[in-house]
Amino acid sequence: MDKLIDKALAGDTRAIARIISLIENGDPVSDAVMRRIYPLTGRAVVIGITGSPGAGKSTLTDKVIESFRKQGKTVGIIAIDPSSPFSGGAILADRIRMQRHTGDDGVYIRSMGTRGSLGGLSRGTREAVLLLDACGKDVIVIETVGVGQSEVDIIKLADTVCVVLVPGMGDDIQIMKAGIMEIADVFAINKADKPGVDRVAAEVRLMLDLVKNRPWTPPVHLTIAENGDGVDEFAESILKHHDFIKNSPEGAKVEYRRLSSEVEDILLKNLSRRTEKIWKNHMSEELMKELAARETNPYLVAADILKKIFPHG
Repeated sequence: MDKLIDKALAGDTRAIARIISLIENGDPVSDAVMRRIYPLTGRAVVIGITGSPGAGKSTLTDKVIESFRKQGKTVGIIAIDPSSPFSGGAILADRIRMQRHTGDDGVYIRSMGTRGSLGGLSRGTREAVLLLDACGKDVIVIETVGVGQSEVDIIKLADTVCVVLVPGMGDDIQIMKAGIMEIADVFAINKADKPGVDRVAAEVRLMLDLVKNRPWTPPVHLTIAENGDGVDEFAESILKHHDFIKNSPEGAKVEYRRLSSEVEDILLKNLSRRTEKIWKNHMSEELMKELAARETNPYLVAADILKKIFPHG
C-alpha cells in the first residue's frame, strides 16, 4: 500500500484510480491511506458545479477545464454520475463529454456513481478530493449529479459553489426557493443564447439585492458553454471568490465547517461499520421470528445493540 500511495503522489494515474476504487468500495485500508496523505492536503482550489439536470453542467465544466489549463493550472475532475442499476458503477456520460482532455497529463478525470447516496454526491467523494489535492492538482472540480434542490452536500466539500441555471426550464421559479440562493458563490446562467435569459438573470440579481450585509455578493455570469462565451470570466470569478475566502473571516468559517463535517462523516462511517458488524453477529433466526411475531420490535433490538457500543450511555 505504501508503494501504491507513493506512485499516486508521484502522479501515476493508475495508482490514483486504484486508491479511489478502494475508497469507493469501502475498503478498510482506505482510512490508513487518508491518514498518510492528509498532511499534504489543503492547497487546491476546490470548486463545486451544481444545478438542474439539463443545465449544461458537463459542457460548462469541460470549458472551465480548458480555461484553467490555459493558465497553466493542473486540474482534477470528479464527475458524479447516476449509478447503473445493474453494476452499481457510474454511467460515464460526463467522462465521454470531457474525453478530449484525457490525453492531457495535467488533467485527471474520474466518474463516480452515486450508489444510492443523496445530496448530489457519491460515497468517497470527499476522500477522492483530498487524494487529488495531495497529488498536486491546483484545481479540483466536483460536478454533481444534477438532482435539483437536494444538492446541498456540495457546500461541505467545495471552497466555491457554482450554481448553473438555464432559461426555459423553470429555473426562474427554482431561484425563489431557499437552498439555491444559500449555497451559491457564483452563478452561471448557461445557454445564454436562448430566449428568457434576461428574465432569469434579473430574477437572480433581484434575489441577491434582497440579502443585505453579505460579505460576498455572488456574481452572475451569462455563458454559452457550447462555444465558450463567458467561460473565462466565470472562471476568473471562481478564483476571486477563492482569494476572498482565503483572506477573510468568512474563509475561516468555511474551513471550520468543512473540517467539522469531515470529522462527523468519519465518525458516522466507522460507527456504521461497527453497528453493521454487531448486528450481523446479533441476528439469528430466532430473533427474526420474534420480530415477525411482534414479540419484540426493531427499536428494542437497536437499543440493545447501541448498549453494546456505548455501555456507559
